[in-house]
Amino acid sequence: MSAPHPPKAQAHGHRSPRKIALFGGSFDPIHVGHLAVAHAAQRRFDLDEVYFIPSGRPPHKHRHNLAPFPHRFAMVALACAENPRFVQSLAEAGSDLSGRQVFYSIDTVRHFGQRFRRHGDHLYFILGADSFLEIPTWKEYEALLGSCDFIAASRPGFRTDMLRLVIPPELLGRTPALDPRAIALRRTCVYLLDTVRSGVSATEIRRRLQRGQSIHGLVPARVEEYICKQALYCQ
Repeated sequence: MSAPHPPKAQAHGHRSPRKIALFGGSFDPIHVGHLAVAHAAQRRFDLDEVYFIPSGRPPHKHRHNLAPFPHRFAMVALACAENPRFVQSLAEAGSDLSGRQVFYSIDTVRHFGQRFRRHGDHLYFILGADSFLEIPTWKEYEALLGSCDFIAASRPGFRTDMLRLVIPPELLGRTPALDPRAIALRRTCVYLLDTVRSGVSATEIRRRLQRGQSIHGLVPARVEEYICKQALYCQ
């Protein structure tokens, strides 16, 4: 795993709190759209680190032909290598590092919360706005919404009101958020990141590879080289 971004220094050897974002997904494969979201979030929220967390067996995806976890993790590592603030994570690899286990977002957030909050670090959870609209189907979603701030990424034109529709009224804060693209909850906040214009999808990348078509420019160059050498998604 690559070295994380150096912690912010503070007097007497203590480091000051950092802003940490968790970005999970199947990353099958990771592509320039994922990186565009991470870059946009990093710039807007001044994130110190973005942890890319390849999922083992995603509980909400019914595909049974995911590329093996070691390949997906390797591609994430290659994509993260070009940015010192991006960190590849084995948090959902399982005890045997096979990626065969099912992990739920609430458990992953709790894992990182125990790791970072003792230092006063602030946690964010990055996901697509479409995925946020499905959050009522997630395990312990009310607890999840109260465990960290959320960054819901979308293309321009997506409305914050759409996110509000899936949040139980009792979880909403009494004071409106200062950011017009945010929703204040009791303990946390949901932010809309509506500046990502990439239309790249992992599904289309896999289809292009199956047809023998080029994916140049759709994934980082190192990831493209890895996919070609390993002959991934060709069948």
